[in-house]
Amino acid sequence: MASTQATAPVAAKLVIATGASHSIGAQNGQGHPPKRPFGNSKPWKQKKTKREKNITEGSSEEVLRHDIEALLASHGFIAESEVPRATAKEEDSLPEQGTEIEVEVLELSSTGDGLAMRSGSNQVYVVPFTVPGDIAKVKVFRHIPQEHQTVADFVSVVKPSPLRDDARIQCKYFSSCGGCQFQMLDYAEQLKLKKRVVDKAYCNFSNLPAELVPVIQDTIGSPLQYGYRTKLTPHFDGPPGFRPSRRKAVKVSFDSCPDIGFMQKGKRKVLDIEDCPIGTPAVRLGMARERARMQNEFQNYHRGATILLRENTHRYPRDSPPGQEQPPREDELPPHAARTEGDDFIDIKTCETDSKATTTEYVGNHTFTNPAGSFFQNNNSILPKFTAYVRERILPPPSSSPIRYLIDAYSGSGLFTITLSSVFQHSTGIDIAADSIASARKNASLNGLGEDRCKFIAADAGELFKSVAYPPDETVVVLDPPRKGCDADFLGQLRKFGPKRILYVSCNVHTQARDVGVLVRGEGEGAKYDIESLVGFDFFPQTGHVEGVAILNRCDQLPAEDGSVQKDL
Repeated sequence: MASTQATAPVAAKLVIATGASHSIGAQNGQGHPPKRPFGNSKPWKQKKTKREKNITEGSSEEVLRHDIEALLASHGFIAESEVPRATAKEEDSLPEQGTEIEVEVLELSSTGDGLAMRSGSNQVYVVPFTVPGDIAKVKVFRHIPQEHQTVADFVSVVKPSPLRDDARIQCKYFSSCGGCQFQMLDYAEQLKLKKRVVDKAYCNFSNLPAELVPVIQDTIGSPLQYGYRTKLTPHFDGPPGFRPSRRKAVKVSFDSCPDIGFMQKGKRKVLDIEDCPIGTPAVRLGMARERARMQNEFQNYHRGATILLRENTHRYPRDSPPGQEQPPREDELPPHAARTEGDDFIDIKTCETDSKATTTEYVGNHTFTNPAGSFFQNNNSILPKFTAYVRERILPPPSSSPIRYLIDAYSGSGLFTITLSSVFQHSTGIDIAADSIASARKNASLNGLGEDRCKFIAADAGELFKSVAYPPDETVVVLDPPRKGCDADFLGQLRKFGPKRILYVSCNVHTQARDVGVLVRGEGEGAKYDIESLVGFDFFPQTGHVEGVAILNRCDQLPAEDGSVQKDL
């Protein structure tokens, strides 16, 4: 159990930033590249963020292109997916860089940005912090003629959309910080928009006919829309004159405390932010503590860095008998600690800054520990609802061939293996990262699970199913890959193993749709699948991000040589 002893501000564990700063995980955080003349003959492409460097199909750049094409097609300017380059006359008629103009926002891209147009023009302006129906003043930043696209900076709302209510905004940095896009929207409307994101992902990236894609279910919302995020990573740039690209950079000192915060939308600049309302109370207290520490210690740093802020929980039973450790009262809390209460427990939450320190989180009745710097879902408030949804649907409807075994691919520290263990006769978590497997084994032990119930394997990426002897007909596989999705080799292994059922969780519904399309088309050797259901979960309220859950069943009907259908036994 993590200690809750009072601690004075301690030195944060800092990750040195060797390149341009990037924003927290829930942020888009895309800075614009250096300016070029509009007439440059070399096509310009948006530079991918650090989080998307390994993504091909399903990157935010490609998602935006699909949305722009659909908007132009809906207004009769082009045939969809056939975007002609702007003519020289059209390019000459575009407003000059830096010009402020008014545009009408017609649609929201799946990236969270508004898509706007001007009367009589076939140019689409990509404008952050806007919603359909807004008339907005924007500043032209860059034209991309080959895509009929203009990147623009938001200036102000001239006439608000009926969907917009700026009284809902809870952060004074909204419309400057790159983290949130939707604070002006009613939460029910945010959920509708995210349902559309999932729908468009499967239209654009699955390569499946519409009849093979079920109706997208309503997005399942987060119990908390603010104060939910258990991890934040504010950062600061190096001092003026610091050049991280130099092999032997000259040591330069700060003259004063640098700006500490998150990336300003559309710029390679850190916005000084003293508080972030989507963070949990403990994380926000930790942010204040670390900013105060930096005021005294900034002279010790000679380059930019990222500060880790990770929530850590110490749980006490509500009715602890005398003689057992008791939770501190509100007036006894350690500095920078927060207290929350449930029906049966009292939690004391603190903020950890050392990436190697162990932090504890609770999901329902399950306990999970992880190194503070490792990956774990960052919205603990939705995890009980999320894991309950998975638990209720992990098995197919009652049939003659029950499923007894679980394979948790990309298992990480064991979230699914452990929360689903009671459903199965035996479960196996597989990951290529040995550190994750070590955490998963520790978590299994913490939750009273021995190897007779579940085991974890650090497997080679090319042979993930080699060590599993479960019968495929009695096995379900859970997938929860990183944003880039599953690679072709893994999908080939999965189809050759041919589990009866697959539940695919993804933080990028576009790469998920691509991968699900591969499983459903079933080309070449291996099993083929049908989609049972598709739904989004809102792990990151106020942002454009949505988590997708797809459930698939193996097709047991194969065509016979005469073209009829036979049962594959």
